[in-house]
Amino acid sequence: MKTLQVGLVGYGLSGQVFHAPFVHTHSHMNLKKVVERRSAKSKEHYPYVEVVASYEELLADEEIDVVIITTPNEFHFSMVKDAILKRKHVVIEKPFTVTSKEAMELTELAGEYGVKLFVYHNRRWDGDFKTVKKIIEQGLLGDIVEFESHFDRFRNYFKENAWREEDRPGSGILYDLGSHLIDQSLVLFGTPDAVTAHTSIQRKGGKSVDAFDVRLHYPEVSVTLKAGMLVRELGPRFTLHGTEGSFVKYDLDPQENALRQGSMPTDSGYGIEDEGCWGTLNATINGLHYHGKIETLPGSYQDFYQNVYEAVTEGKELEVKPEQGATVIRIIELAEQSAREKRTISFE
Repeated sequence: MKTLQVGLVGYGLSGQVFHAPFVHTHSHMNLKKVVERRSAKSKEHYPYVEVVASYEELLADEEIDVVIITTPNEFHFSMVKDAILKRKHVVIEKPFTVTSKEAMELTELAGEYGVKLFVYHNRRWDGDFKTVKKIIEQGLLGDIVEFESHFDRFRNYFKENAWREEDRPGSGILYDLGSHLIDQSLVLFGTPDAVTAHTSIQRKGGKSVDAFDVRLHYPEVSVTLKAGMLVRELGPRFTLHGTEGSFVKYDLDPQENALRQGSMPTDSGYGIEDEGCWGTLNATINGLHYHGKIETLPGSYQDFYQNVYEAVTEGKELEVKPEQGATVIRIIELAEQSAREKRTISFE
């Protein structure tokens, strides 16, 4: 079996936590080069890697098959384009690009050059989302009429040198956490008919959006997506109501926290959620009333990279298609327009 040679651009939180561990532990991927301009931290964790100071040097390596880009959002378009022109397959950290026009241009260019373009919407492999998806698919709640998803945090200060909190293209919580919630909703319900949104800067002195309330309008389902940085007492992560019952789930998927603490996806118990965090189902199923806990399916970000491998080497279908990443950006644009104009915007 072919081993894919991988180059990673950037070794901040995203590179360290969400990408390098999955390449390192994949039996047929090799983390060959890492771009770090001011340090060599990746080599401390993975002594076999070669640290290079420039993106150009990485792209010049003809052995590199796949490039992973984890730079600030405003650089995504130009860096992905450069990689495609070098005929490298690309994993781009979400959000795909700053504008939907850029996203579609890159999608078309990748097709012209015959390379695969993967948008890293890893939260499709959160255990709680996998569980919600299965509950809906199996009809345990009947017809879904209301879906609410939160990604809340509490941080009443600003991180030093955090580009996401600056006034820069693609910064702010709507692009950051909102892209996760929007992508998950598109997976469950498809493209909405319209978008209504309210965004705000709740922390005094803030330079970018740090709270949002986005409503996606469907003929039969009401979808609410919310996130904020001043939520000290967390409510449910997911709330679903249907014609046969409800499902409520608290707490976040445990994978990010485990990876931050140095766990590897091959470690025993990785992705397994504690029983105390399981969601509650209250529904009539096949004529019988059930009220109790539902075990959360294991989280599995490694499945994203397995799909990367199989798509590149075997021509398998992409789990996250670039067109889907572009639709996420389009909804963010409509949400921003809705918030500005204080009205509902039709999806076009």
